[in-house]
Amino acid sequence: METANTDLFYDTISVQSDFEKIVASDNYVSLPDDWFLGLADLENSTRLIEEGKYKTVNTVGAAIISAQINTYAQERFPFVFGGDGATFAMPPSARAQAEKALDAVRRWTLNEFGLVLRTATFSMSDIRQAGFDVGVARHEASASVDYAMFAGGGVSWAENEMKQGKGHVAQLDQDNLPDLTGLSCRWTPITSQKGSVLSVVVAPRADADRNEVEKVFGHVVALASQLDRGGHPAMASGPTFNWPPAGLELEARAGDASIPLWRRKMMLYLETFIALIFFKTSLKVGGFDPVHYTKTSGANADFRKFEDALMMTIDCDAKTQKALSELLADAEKKEIIRYGIVEQNEALMTCIVPSVMSDDHMHFIDGASGGYATAAARIKQLRAQTIRPT
Repeated sequence: METANTDLFYDTISVQSDFEKIVASDNYVSLPDDWFLGLADLENSTRLIEEGKYKTVNTVGAAIISAQINTYAQERFPFVFGGDGATFAMPPSARAQAEKALDAVRRWTLNEFGLVLRTATFSMSDIRQAGFDVGVARHEASASVDYAMFAGGGVSWAENEMKQGKGHVAQLDQDNLPDLTGLSCRWTPITSQKGSVLSVVVAPRADADRNEVEKVFGHVVALASQLDRGGHPAMASGPTFNWPPAGLELEARAGDASIPLWRRKMMLYLETFIALIFFKTSLKVGGFDPVHYTKTSGANADFRKFEDALMMTIDCDAKTQKALSELLADAEKKEIIRYGIVEQNEALMTCIVPSVMSDDHMHFIDGASGGYATAAARIKQLRAQTIRPT
């Protein structure tokens, strides 16, 4: 499907409020042939998580999206946060700016954390020539925010190509720094109220029947939907805020590079202490209502998504966890899907907040002790170990 002006393509896609419809491929619309896919991920993210650097990993993943939002002048475009990276799609008119922003985040990641970020872009025509597609759907998280979902195998193909050194973005001059305005990591980790926080990744086998795969996806979503609020890790009242925030230094490192880091930290200590007063007292100031903001933050969170695989971070009781594990193990045994589950005590929330005065702030949820990256690593290990009979 293409419009007269493909720059406006994303606005033509209807928003779906029922997440169970997201797992059906018929509800996706193919990206225009002249669009491109951008993506980035951290090398050795599983090792970094094992070293306790999971919040840094999530911050870099969100920074990829933040830089694109600020570069693309707040225009809407589809993107998916993947824990240790992110994927997005844009029209050809934005490609040069998008690649510059990708390289800026790569350089920032290396300079601030000493970590290597892979970056790449691929045209949709190249993806389709390889035999894959990228369809996009939009899921309504709340009345104020919706998130994109990707299907069709094209994202997975692009990730594999990127890891083989293809599609890489040119490295620019050292003055190329990202605009990460709005990126923040202030909420306290969300402790499980039901038993465990599960990060679940369910990927289809390439040779499996599509209808059988979608049945499994549907059963998983239906099972999770029986949990309170669909397994949403945050309480209905929203996440909590303690001082000083655990992610304060990470947020400082994402700030204005022209200001010394120590000064950025001091400014954030003061800013977050003032915020603490408002959150603890529920005191309103101007148009800012801390109770409303907190509740909206939880409602806007992307605790479930789809990117060539079903991904959920849910607060789960023991009974549902057992049923979910049995369902997935059976589907894997039948060679329909591969899956990974990581059990944790907490979830993390990383945020992009253009303004605290509006309700369109975005919040990305992942498990606090491995999350999506570790769950996906199990799938990759299984794929490497699988030998198909000839």
